[in-house]
Amino acid sequence: NLAAGYQTLTSNTTGASNSAIGFQALALNTTGSYNQAFGPAALFSNTTGGYNVAVGDSALYANTTGSFNAALGDRSLYANTTGQYNTGLGMKALFSNTTGFYNTATGYTSLYSNTTGYQNTAVGRDALDANTTGAHNTAIGRGALTENTTANSNTAVGSLSLDANTTGAQNTAVGYDSLGANTTANNNTAVGYRALLANTTEEEAAGPGEQYEMPPFSLGGGLSLIHILRCRRIE
Repeated sequence: NLAAGYQTLTSNTTGASNSAIGFQALALNTTGSYNQAFGPAALFSNTTGGYNVAVGDSALYANTTGSFNAALGDRSLYANTTGQYNTGLGMKALFSNTTGFYNTATGYTSLYSNTTGYQNTAVGRDALDANTTGAHNTAIGRGALTENTTANSNTAVGSLSLDANTTGAQNTAVGYDSLGANTTANNNTAVGYRALLANTTEEEAAGPGEQYEMPPFSLGGGLSLIHILRCRRIE
């Protein structure tokens, strides 16, 4: 083990191959091994968790038994306790995560409010910022899916895409501010600059034995009447 700084690795008993540099880094670690903590109070609460990397002031601060996490940035993954296989890059990325797993957050406060949500990807400042328990969401771009809380399986690519969405699920928005007004509607697809910007309703999913037609759909930028793989029930 390598310890440099006041009270670094001070509680360690049998933990091995740990590196702690900075005031109280890995201070409570007892048997956890293969952890790297660089910065004041980085991995402070870790006891038996292993294979974690924390770089920055209070990164992975509350982690106790969680393993295979990487936090780079002040207070990134700050509240994580037992969550595993999470990556937070940027100040306060995945800040509130406790037991959520397989999440990736890159950018200031991305996935900030996530607690138990899992398998989410957020790239860009404030992306998926309000998400708490939603899972299988992908947000790429500043403010993408920023208001999403509990909804699952949404994809937003582009700044402010699906930014008002809270509980709407299985939506796909590609392009700046696409599906920007959508809050609770499901199963929509929008491709292009501000495509379906004012949409608030959902498209019904296909059911077995029913007839469907392909509706006209706008890609934005004047490219209208383009058929996309999106079905509507014929009443």
